[in-house]
Formats: sequence, structure tokens, C-alpha cells
Amino acid sequence: MKVFLLITLVLSSLFGAKVVKISEKYESSLKCKVCHKRIVDEWSHSWHAKSHFAKDEYFRKSLEYVSRKTHRSLNAVKVECATCHNPRISVTKTGEDYEIASVMGLAKGSKVEKAVNDKAISEGINCVVCHNVDKIHDEYDKTKRGINRVEWTKNGLMTGPFKDAKSPYHKVQSHEFMTTNPNKLCFVCHANDRSVSGLVFTDMQSEYKGKKKCVDCHMGKRHKDYASTYKMYNGKARQRMVRNHGFKGAHFASMWRNALALKLQATKRTLTVELYNPQPHNLPSGYGSREIVVEVSYKKGTKVLKEKSISLTRTYKRKRNKISTAHLARKQSADMSIPAHGKKILRLPLLKGADSVEVKVYYRLVNDEVRDLLDLKEAIFFQKMFIVSKVLKLKK
Repeated sequence: MKVFLLITLVLSSLFGAKVVKISEKYESSLKCKVCHKRIVDEWSHSWHAKSHFAKDEYFRKSLEYVSRKTHRSLNAVKVECATCHNPRISVTKTGEDYEIASVMGLAKGSKVEKAVNDKAISEGINCVVCHNVDKIHDEYDKTKRGINRVEWTKNGLMTGPFKDAKSPYHKVQSHEFMTTNPNKLCFVCHANDRSVSGLVFTDMQSEYKGKKKCVDCHMGKRHKDYASTYKMYNGKARQRMVRNHGFKGAHFASMWRNALALKLQATKRTLTVELYNPQPHNLPSGYGSREIVVEVSYKKGTKVLKEKSISLTRTYKRKRNKISTAHLARKQSADMSIPAHGKKILRLPLLKGADSVEVKVYYRLVNDEVRDLLDLKEAIFFQKMFIVSKVLKLKK
């Protein structure tokens, strides 16, 4: 019986998206750093570099929560989420046979166990994720994301934005998703986030408006520098117009300053708070349970008479109406986000005796509900990132 289960376990690991093996020559960013030091240094501080479960408390505890509540092995959940978090994983699907073997203690040393612990994926979204994509299948069903939406280049072939790039270390080719349409590459993973029951809780691609490119904000403006320091051009390295590879996003406080515009108006009885979103996607967006916090202080002189906090977030419920993370949700509350190039209006009663109102707007990576549910400890998940504030003097 044990022999049979071991055979079926091996077979189950062969199904799923097509895997192209990475040789040791290219699997580590340290190898890339020899020629691309600036880029690798910038990337090393990014959240792409922390997409592996061992490097992100929120992700790790979410995996454990899903495993616990669905009664599935932790490794099976890791493989499923690796679709986007670690898309160069060597096993892309598990089945009931693996679950049985896991429960019986027969999964040790299996391809699945080796895959999730392979040092080749320990760097998360590294160079050989984005720069090894050969084809992106937009025609696929929306449920297919990450590794299931792409085809990889052959080992040793890197894709990039420059048609005339040269390298003594690897072959190079250019693709339009690295030049004219980089959003296409971003939306391989940053779209169609859905729960295990099929509930779509975030779809950044659908909410995206305008012609702005994701890289314009998250990789910054083009500037003159060296993509590679290798002297391949008449004995010299070539300067090019490049972008930063820090991929700054929601985890960076600097990205939030003035990300929203704030306007205050008052009548005799009502305070109107208008939040305008000039960004090309909703705020908050991305992973479920992110939050915009609006803090209102009613004052008389310098004395605070009353304070009120308003949370713009989403809550999720799983079976039996229990609080949940987004990935286990069967239903979700109303969308409280501010739409791309749109506004949200909040109307509050004025406080008698107040002669001014101060409104401050902040962003948080996770709301209290889910932070408590997952028992998150790291400081970044408690941090309020300042966006904008205004003071309105009230007429007497």
C-alpha cells in the first residue's frame, strides 16, 4: 500500500503548468549582480524580493490559516499560492493522493516537499521570473494567473526592453511587454485575486483606467544609468534610459504621501469630506483587507472636543458567517475603495461649539480585524502611513 501511494504521489506532482528548469547559473540574483549590481541592489529592498513565504509574515500566516481552515496540507497551499508568489516552483499542482500521503507521513522527501523548500525559489519574484517570461496568454480564462498564464524562455535566454542588448553570459531578446505594454506583465499576477470559493475580491486590471503605465509609479521615471556594467560596446559599458527596480508600492510610506486629494466643505450642520483618487487603480486595492483611515478632529481653539475615525476597508466572511481573510471568503462587504480617477464623499454632522475641523487621511496594509485574526506581530502591519490632511475653519 505504501509503495502504491508513493508512486501516485510522484505522478501527481507531474501535472500542472509547464515548468522550465533553471540552471544554477541563473537561479540566484547574486549571479546577475556581477553585471547588474544597481538593479539587483534596488530589487533586494523591494517586496518582490520578499514574496517567498519565509520572508513575509502576512503571507506565511495567511498560508497557515488557509491550511488550517480547509484541512489541507500546508505544502499543498504553498504550491497553490506559488502560482504568483514563487512562479518558478518545480511542482505546480498537488492532488488528493498527495494529501493522503501527507496525512500518512509518506510525503517526506517527495517532489512536492523538495519543491517548496528549494533554494531556487527562496528569492521570490527575482530576475528569472520577470526576465524569463516568453509569452503571456491574455486569451486564457481569467482564473488562470501567474505561472498558468505564461510560457518561459529556454534556459539561458533573458527578455528585456533593449533590442540591441548584448551579454557574454546569456542570450537576450526583447518583448513588447517589456517596452510598449509593461502593464501586460504586471497583470499576469496583479489581477483577478479570488477566494477558494471563486469570489473575486480584487481585480486591478478591471479597475485600471487611463493610459498610465504601472512602471511609471512603481519603477519611477526613466533616468540615465547603466543597465549593465559589462564592457560589451567597444570596450565600454553603455548608458541607457533605465528605471528603478525597487518596485515601490503599498509597503512604502513615501508612496502614500499625497496619493489622494482632500477637500473639505461645511454647511451649518454638515461637514463634507471629499476624497479624490488621481491614481489609475482603486485605493485601497491589492490584497484584501487593506484600509484607508479617515480621522476627524473637532476643535475649539487648540482643544479637541471630539474625534472620529472612519475605516474604508472590506470585510470578509467564510462559511457559517465567520470572519475570514479574503482568500477563504464566500461573501464580502460593500466596496469602500475610492475608484480610479474617482471620488468618495463622506458626510458627517458638525459638532456644536467647534470652530474648526481637522481631517487626516492614512493608509494601513491590513485592518484590525484581519491583523488580529492572523495574530500579526511585525510593526509594518500596525503602521499608519500618512496620505494628506487639511484644517477647515468653521463660520460662527
